[in-house]
Amino acid sequence: MEEFSADDELRGFVQSLIGSSEHVVMALYVEMSMSSWGTEGRAQSKRRIIAVAVKPSTLTKKMRVRLLVFVGSSSALEIEKVHELRRLSRIEGVLQDKSGRTFILNFDVPQDRPWRSSEWTTQTLEDRNRLLTAISKLCKKCHGRAPKLVGIDVVEMQLWAKKNAKILLAGAPDVMLESFAIHEEEIVNDGGDVEIGEIYSDAYEELVSKDEEEDMDALLGMYVLGIDEADAFSERLTKEVIALDTANVHAILENAPIVDEVTELLDMTLGSVEDLEEWISTINVKIRYMREDIAAIESANNCLETQVRNNSLLLKELHLVSDRFRVPPEYAETLKEGTFEEVKVAQNVEACKWLATALRDLQPPYLEPSYASMRAIREKRDELEKLKRVFLKRATSFLCDYFSSVIESTISDKDTFSTKGKLRKPVRDDLRFKCRTYARMIKHMKALDKNSLQPLRKSFCLSLNVLIRREVREFANELRSSTVAKQTNSVWLDRLESSKTQSSPVGESTVSEAYSRMLRTFIPFLVDESSFFASFMCFEVQLLTPQVDPDDVSDDSETEARVVNVDDTVPNTQNQQALESKTLKEALRELLDGIQEDFYAVIKWAHRQDPWSCISMQGATEKYLSSHKADAAWFVHGLLDDLQVRISNNFNQVVAETSKQFERTERNQAGVLYSIIK
Repeated sequence: MEEFSADDELRGFVQSLIGSSEHVVMALYVEMSMSSWGTEGRAQSKRRIIAVAVKPSTLTKKMRVRLLVFVGSSSALEIEKVHELRRLSRIEGVLQDKSGRTFILNFDVPQDRPWRSSEWTTQTLEDRNRLLTAISKLCKKCHGRAPKLVGIDVVEMQLWAKKNAKILLAGAPDVMLESFAIHEEEIVNDGGDVEIGEIYSDAYEELVSKDEEEDMDALLGMYVLGIDEADAFSERLTKEVIALDTANVHAILENAPIVDEVTELLDMTLGSVEDLEEWISTINVKIRYMREDIAAIESANNCLETQVRNNSLLLKELHLVSDRFRVPPEYAETLKEGTFEEVKVAQNVEACKWLATALRDLQPPYLEPSYASMRAIREKRDELEKLKRVFLKRATSFLCDYFSSVIESTISDKDTFSTKGKLRKPVRDDLRFKCRTYARMIKHMKALDKNSLQPLRKSFCLSLNVLIRREVREFANELRSSTVAKQTNSVWLDRLESSKTQSSPVGESTVSEAYSRMLRTFIPFLVDESSFFASFMCFEVQLLTPQVDPDDVSDDSETEARVVNVDDTVPNTQNQQALESKTLKEALRELLDGIQEDFYAVIKWAHRQDPWSCISMQGATEKYLSSHKADAAWFVHGLLDDLQVRISNNFNQVVAETSKQFERTERNQAGVLYSIIK
């Protein structure tokens, strides 16, 4: 780093670097070290330029003092670090440095910012004194406090400052006026008005106070002595001191009787003090006992107040719990002995709601866990469980008998089934209207106990299965008897020499139309019946809206609406949904098992009447097979799969028999055979 010829030149160069926004007070060359002072520290020392700059605020008219550290050569200096002197708390001298030129500047920084103190070494002791003196006075004048000096001879610094005050003051005004660009004006700081000249003029405190200096002048004024008569002056002072000591001894001897009297009074006072201390100790013991009694009384009062509050809250809670225990007489009568007529359905539903709410309120988290193990709670819960079992048993028995009687009355009606010369599509308007009457009660029965509907579902499936099987059987029988198969004598293959185009070998026959009508009639009906059963019996699975064949233009009745909305039965978890789906499949098997035999019989009859009708029957089956895949249509989907397999087997059989006919034909015969009619 290139040296400058003078401090003013260095200060001017630094001033040109930082611009006119700040004013450089002084600039010095220093050595910076990051470790403890010694051989290692000196090996790691780096050359730096340290400058003290002051920036006046245009708004608050306050001064901001900063310590700038520069690194680089004289031609390319750059600021390495900037320290705010308002954060400077302490200046420590390094005792290992015998020259006294090394010191440490300690700043108060936030805890989240890492900081490591650096050691600074000036070129001369005078540079150190000049820098530290300027820093201390600027901190005191601009920020209201001076940093603490540790390990530095303050007296030596003050003597040096007083000795060089004239030199400093001689150069200070021009520097400061140039730095701050003001003439004999005051700069307002936090502590009040401070003149620029005061930064150096009153900067250095005296070794003795002003009062001591005045006393010394008064003492010297009593004697007319020359400067070279210091020994005579010292001798006179010694004699006066001896005279003063002698006078003090005489005064002490003269005051001895008074001292004895005072001593006796003190002895008497000490005795009284001992008695007083003993009396005070006795009073303190009594006061301690009183405090203990008062504390015990306050503790008892606090306990009583706590008990009163707890008792009031307990009584309030007991009233609430007792309300839960009480069974309303109208609900008890309905649950135990009430009837299940249509006019009583709403009353039974209300009783189910109350019973479900009462059972829920006796379980955590609706009931405090500490109450759940109480005997009264257990007894009340057992009573409600018994009441629930009685009601569910009575309701299940009634609904089983009711549904069986309704279905039997439907079976006994001759207009329900197909008769000779008249095909009837199954109609469920009246039956489902009667079932809807008890749909809400069935839903609340499941809310009370999910397993309570198993007997009811089984009974309903068995009764309805008889009705559905008879409807399908009667419809299939009448369909076969009323269908006349057309014998197709069209030519399968043309003769090679004939240029005449023959008709298609496979045409739509009444046999395939009969099969398609069977599917159009019963596949949507079975899907609708399965969906109705799943919703009516509260299965928490995916339901399917029954789909109607768009090609069906017959006088079919409108699609039946489901009894229970899909949003009312939402499965809780995936496992529960899988379990419900499995239970529904078992119930649908019981509901629709047996009807497949009539479908098989229709396929067998169609194959016997027209072997090639299996092609159109296969297409009709695939159309319905691709649209029914929900859980509610599971049985119908399986039925269509079985029908497709049987139709495919019949088609393979026809192809095999036709191939055998070709093999028996003479090879030298021209052309092909006509259709072989069985």
